Amino acid sequence: MVKIEDILNKLREVTDPELGYDIVSLGEIEDVREENGIYTIKFLPTSPLCPFISAILEQIDEKLKELNIYDNSKIEIDFENKWSLDRVSPEVRKQLGI
Repeated sequence: MVKIEDILNKLREVTDPELGYDIVSLGEIEDVREENGIYTIKFLPTSPLCPFISAILEQIDEKLKELNIYDNSKIEIDFENKWSLDRVSPEVRKQLGI
């Protein structure tokens, strides 16, 4: 069984092409959970109209394959909640000057 922290660390290798930072530090990963051997990753794009959603999802898929959990994973895209700069990690906020 893969630890949630290992999944988050692997997802830190996924870069948002528009912002140039990883999707975990940007707060685009709302939740990662495991239930009955199935991993669910909840992804919150920076905008519902983001042109890079499919590219980011492909990168996430690749990372899940590297962890050998792709076949036991699903990605939920959250279009109901709104991403904001408040979700960004303090380190990235500092780099962005916000």
